[in-house]
Amino acid sequence: MTATLTSLHIDCDFDAGNIQVLDASDPCRVHLAIRPDTHSDHFQWFYFKVSGLTPGQVHRFSLDNASQSSYGNAWSGYQAVASYDRNDWFRVPSQFNGQALSFEIQARETEAWFAYFEPYPRARHNQLIDRALQLPGVELLASGRSVQGRDIALLRAGDGAPGKRKLWLIAQQHPGEHMAEWFMEGVIDRLQSNDSVIRQLLARADLYLIPNMNPDGAFHGHLRTNFKGKDLNRAWQDASVEASPEVFFAQTQMQRYGVDAFIDVHGDEEIPHVFTAACEGNPGYTPRLAALEEQFRTALCRLTPDFQTTYGYTRDQPGQANMTLACNAVGETHDCLSLTLEMPFKDHDDAPDAVTGWSGKRSKALAGAVLETLAGMTGALR
Repeated sequence: MTATLTSLHIDCDFDAGNIQVLDASDPCRVHLAIRPDTHSDHFQWFYFKVSGLTPGQVHRFSLDNASQSSYGNAWSGYQAVASYDRNDWFRVPSQFNGQALSFEIQARETEAWFAYFEPYPRARHNQLIDRALQLPGVELLASGRSVQGRDIALLRAGDGAPGKRKLWLIAQQHPGEHMAEWFMEGVIDRLQSNDSVIRQLLARADLYLIPNMNPDGAFHGHLRTNFKGKDLNRAWQDASVEASPEVFFAQTQMQRYGVDAFIDVHGDEEIPHVFTAACEGNPGYTPRLAALEEQFRTALCRLTPDFQTTYGYTRDQPGQANMTLACNAVGETHDCLSLTLEMPFKDHDDAPDAVTGWSGKRSKALAGAVLETLAGMTGALR
């Protein structure tokens, strides 16, 4: 007896949702497209819900415009993520044929969600801020506004006493890189533990945290830009209240409080590894900064197998840095250790996980190792 398959309902009308239905007439082979960012041609992030799945049946989905996305080559070796409850996410078999990315699931439930990476919802962000503010010594130091008026919280963990090092961590300048705010949740988790490493760190330094730099883009399901179509990580030389208030806010607060170390947390679409990029191309780059970068990388490698130094971006030639990037701009302005920390959308191939690939849980764990690394470096930062 042949089962009659029900029609599917596909929805993305929710926080971070992004998909366009091209043809869902065949529930076994659905054709979709990813919508571009608002006021921008960038696209890669997708996130949608499917209702009407037939348990036991294989359903296939095709992102027909995948090859035209911002990083068309990144689909090779990539596996989409799925969830039945938006809590537990797992990878599903995926193939890229040079034009479309297709993935499939043998349904266990009638509803499922699919995404480019495990999403970090705005509701969870709000809960994270509330939880952080319940911790002793954590305060809402300032609150900026995005283009559309969403809050951008700057938290400080520490008392702001004179002489303490000022360590900045910001995340999700690129809104589709949801692993970045999972990382920031890991920072708050480690602060909440108040273990000996955290006590040592906060005795010498204050942490300045912006868990989500681009709430508009994240809400609208963007990959790369804010609501004005501005790539915030290319706005650190010309930030304005009109086009990039998110960066303008961060820069204003940095000028007010100072910066002794800066980590800008990101995700990389193509490279299946965790790595850092630094400031070697800056005009003001010195042997002191080079030594600090090496100290950071060496210590982090010792602390976790989820970090490595073999794979990453091509190093800039002296004086050839792109100064519009946050890492370079902050490093030059404040003469400090300044790093971009990249996590993969795929998996960390040196320590792979066949079920989840790189995930929110692993992003959180990496944050703890980064804090331990910084705790061991505070005395050397100046």
